[in-house]
Amino acid sequence: MVGGFALAAVALTACSSGDSDDSGDSSKKSSSGSSSEKLSGTVTVFAAASLKESFTALGKTFEKEHPGTKVSFNFGGSDALAASITSGAPADVFAAASPKTMKTVTDAKDAKGTPATFVRNQLEIATLPGNPKKIKTLKDLTHSGLKVALCAKEVPCGSAAQKALDAAKLKLTPVSYEQDVKGALTKVQLKEVDASVVYKTDVKAAGGKVAGVEFPESKQAINDYPIALLKNTQNAEAATAFIDLVKSAQGQKVLGQAGFLKP
Repeated sequence: MVGGFALAAVALTACSSGDSDDSGDSSKKSSSGSSSEKLSGTVTVFAAASLKESFTALGKTFEKEHPGTKVSFNFGGSDALAASITSGAPADVFAAASPKTMKTVTDAKDAKGTPATFVRNQLEIATLPGNPKKIKTLKDLTHSGLKVALCAKEVPCGSAAQKALDAAKLKLTPVSYEQDVKGALTKVQLKEVDASVVYKTDVKAAGGKVAGVEFPESKQAINDYPIALLKNTQNAEAATAFIDLVKSAQGQKVLGQAGFLKP
């Protein structure tokens, strides 16, 4: 994931130098809308695995803008994160890879307020560098002898992949189902499979470790990503400020450079 962290670092540097104010004037407000002196403590964010690089960068930006704060992340499959939240896991913010997984939290009345869609994401086929199997279409993944990994069907990237396969009227039996999109991508990087269906953002974050193949059916399976403040937050003010940063022009710039689509 070196490429991803490099991208995040570049995005962070660009945003920090261009959008934040380091003049020391405490009367001015940061891009997240609050005076840094008002915020302190830890903000615990549960976020979809595909957000790892961009949210890590935004967390560093937030901590810089608000000295005395810390952003702690738990990245993973959205369905597992939602289950943890509804089971009482302590968290302040939830950023999911699909409205369906967010609905698990809102139905349990564990969200505070209405979730807001902050980005969208599209699928892509990840192959080994150079695409040695010459995969050009989604149908190519059904060829005999080709090893393919998919996200588990209950995970947003797996649900989206199934929607794309249904749109193409294809049946695909993968050699493995992974619990989050990073797991599906890692299978390719370790050469355990020939290809996997992941998000464009993950292919981009992997840099030269994988190659990406676009396919038209992915347009029928674009995922909206909602974010919400959680009911049992222990740091509502700072958590709200982090959400504001994610939705701000500064946050959208970082997410856009990571390959996410505008909401």
